[in-house]
Amino acid sequence: MTDTGATRPADRPVLELTLRGVLLGGVITLLFTAANVYLGLKVGLTFATSIPAAVISMAILRNFKTSTIYENNIVQTVASAAGTLAAIIFVLPGLVMIGWWQGFPYWTTAAITGTGGILGVLFSVPLRRALVVDTPLPYPEGRAAAEVLKVGSGSREGAEESARGLSVLLWNGLVSTGFAILTQTRLVVGEAAAWFRIGGGATGVSGGLSFALLGVGHLVGLSVGMAMFLGLVVGWWVLLPILTARTPLPGGAETWALTVFSDNVRFFGAGVIGVAAVWTLLRIAGPVIGGIRSAMAASKARHGGEMLALEERDLPIGIVAAGSLAMLLPIGWLLYTVISSGPLAGSEVVLIIGAVLFVAVIGLLIAAVCGYMAGLIGASNSPVSGIGILSVVAAALMLVALFGRDQPADTTAALVAYALIVTGIVFGVATISNDNLQDLKTGQLVGATPWKQQVALVIGVVFGSLVIPPVLDLLNTAFGFAGAANAGPNALPAPQAALISALAKGVLGGDLNWAMIGWGAAAGIVFVILDEVLGLLGRLRLPPLGVGIGIYLPMSVILPTVIGSVIGWFYDRWADRQGDVEFAKRLGVLTATGLIVGESLWGVAFAGIVAGSGSDSPLAIVGDGFAVPALIGGTILFAALAAFLYRRTRRLVTSS
Repeated sequence: MTDTGATRPADRPVLELTLRGVLLGGVITLLFTAANVYLGLKVGLTFATSIPAAVISMAILRNFKTSTIYENNIVQTVASAAGTLAAIIFVLPGLVMIGWWQGFPYWTTAAITGTGGILGVLFSVPLRRALVVDTPLPYPEGRAAAEVLKVGSGSREGAEESARGLSVLLWNGLVSTGFAILTQTRLVVGEAAAWFRIGGGATGVSGGLSFALLGVGHLVGLSVGMAMFLGLVVGWWVLLPILTARTPLPGGAETWALTVFSDNVRFFGAGVIGVAAVWTLLRIAGPVIGGIRSAMAASKARHGGEMLALEERDLPIGIVAAGSLAMLLPIGWLLYTVISSGPLAGSEVVLIIGAVLFVAVIGLLIAAVCGYMAGLIGASNSPVSGIGILSVVAAALMLVALFGRDQPADTTAALVAYALIVTGIVFGVATISNDNLQDLKTGQLVGATPWKQQVALVIGVVFGSLVIPPVLDLLNTAFGFAGAANAGPNALPAPQAALISALAKGVLGGDLNWAMIGWGAAAGIVFVILDEVLGLLGRLRLPPLGVGIGIYLPMSVILPTVIGSVIGWFYDRWADRQGDVEFAKRLGVLTATGLIVGESLWGVAFAGIVAGSGSDSPLAIVGDGFAVPALIGGTILFAALAAFLYRRTRRLVTSS
């Protein structure tokens, strides 16, 4: 049985798509997009911004007598679209890592991001009825954002609950920021690791003292957290000791383990993710086709004179089709400017035609896949990086089919860069499709007008594409990216970008580690079967995409995320026993979000300090000799602060 959502009279004028709402969404965009860019480059994960944006919007717009729930919904729509678009950093830093770019050219970066994002909005308009209206998909974040909007939509009780939510967000953000500052002073450590030999190989234990990662774990939930833990066990404590034993290397256990992890284990994880993504596509083919048929039937009825309620009015399909075709023109021009000079000059026609067709066909497919995945497990949990992996392999194979592999080194490098740029555009489609159906679900539940939300999504994409390039340039100047020429000691790992660029080089250069990808694919089949069996038995499921992420991300990222998922599970069990369960869980979500936003925004600010000072450790006040007290004291302080913040949230829930 599907959820038809809220309704409102068609003749009742209310403020919805307003200038102040768009501008407020733009201001929130500056903060959350910057935070997401930093978090994604550091840990390979981003967070959904809908709920915190809704809370901030309600706290501000409440001061205007004419504000409405629909206007607040537009604010969170703009902010969440822009914040989600930050996931483009899973691809574009690869151009710096391979040496094709030295920085991020503003307009080129903005064009890659913006054209793909707008296509993502347009491609998913026809899917709204298929995947939002006529569907049992839960859309966890969309429903949560709708509840936040409903609770805070004007009543005194709503005002009180909104104030508590904003208090949680601010307190947790400040504590998270403060601890992150302490790690930069080196009075407490940011990460603790122990590397050792085991049998004839090497492995270790590594974890970050990161409130952002703790918050990410709370949001992804126990099922995904345990899947990631399974991946950690398989990758670091089973596979890594075996592979290191077979590949003796000079140096200590840490260098040995990390080298083999980078060269082998992460490709195993890529194989797992690839199979999991294909399995997801197969599972959703039937529902998507059925939903599109339903949407076409509704369109035919509308053209027959049937009057639709406001909450059923999408952008006209003619505008969607014309807009999609029109967007292919600037994409073609963008690609022409990339290849009109250099080794690929003279091949513009075949390259541009091939890439535009690739973007159109693969983009439509990806819009459906990502929209379904977001509806199933939420935008924060949806593994769009796995889609990026499949996209770059497909793009690189397309170029191999056109040019072959036996090319001069400079031509191969240009083809790798071209594959990454094309993948960046497709990835823009993926990231926005991953988010906007979630927003449209929120709108459906509060009775918003779909076409106005779809316009707001386009505006959010424009805001995000203008903000992302300078943030990327700042982080590149301050830290650099691991593997790039300018990488410093505090270089950002950018794990997905490193993996995607390595896949492009491997496919086009003919030296891709197909063996490990193949073994990973075989393991992925096993994990798919395991997840399905657990589902049939009614046990806790272990999504294979989560397992793949647990294998190919560093343990220092995965371990605190897993701990956060366990903490979130215990909190939710406590929330289930409260009088207002939904409110208790919303404050839990805001607790986690505050932890993420605080540390992430500080990361962007710290990048500016590093860039201005020219020092990698401008705030350090103690040296390496303080490492042991910093580890012990930092761990105790971290645990104490986490306990304090969650207790504070529980008091706010239970207070009258």
